Amino acid sequence: QVQLVESGGGLVQAGGSLRLSCAASGRTFSSYAMAWFRQAPGKEREFVAGINRNWSGGVTTYADSVKGRFTISRDNAKNTVYLQMNSLKPEDTAVYYCAATRLASVQVGAAGYDYWGQGTQVTVSS
Repeated sequence: QVQLVESGGGLVQAGGSLRLSCAASGRTFSSYAMAWFRQAPGKEREFVAGINRNWSGGVTTYADSVKGRFTISRDNAKNTVYLQMNSLKPEDTAVYYCAATRLASVQVGAAGYDYWGQGTQVTVSS
């Protein structure tokens, strides 16, 4: 069982930056591929970024809409995954969720994940 707790959301002006954190419980954090998803009001949950477990190369994957602006990273010693978000746009406004999968590599579909956090709100004003 893995519990995920997100933090770092808030209100920021367009062009600004935020860093989200996701702290995981349990000793097997390094064995999970991790991802960030987001869900805006009235829209489906969508994949944002993911990172494979370390012994799968720690490969990262990004949605086209955030490439070059967002960076996902993980610190296995701290059981934490991060999402650095730069050059934020109003369309990035959403609840951001952290997710973990037992699979070796990142899945872009939400159904591929076993554990979810409660979400953290990110609001970007124009």
